[in-house]
Amino acid sequence: MKVGIKRFDVAMDVKTKGIELDVYANDGKFRGDLVVTKTGLIWCEGKTKRENGSKVSWDEFIKWMNA
Repeated sequence: MKVGIKRFDVAMDVKTKGIELDVYANDGKFRGDLVVTKTGLIWCEGKTKRENGSKVSWDEFIKWMNA
């Protein structure tokens, strides 16, 4: 995967708007955007808009990663 920062609207701490990452497959196909915010993560597959993305809280994400 190729992952790059799409938008960087933060100083030191991740704020409400968060950090948006572009995610591409190795063949260059756009997979989606990952938004990291102070409240959790939002996955926007393909051209899905942020408000329609799949949201997960930090607690849910940590439980999933530790499973």
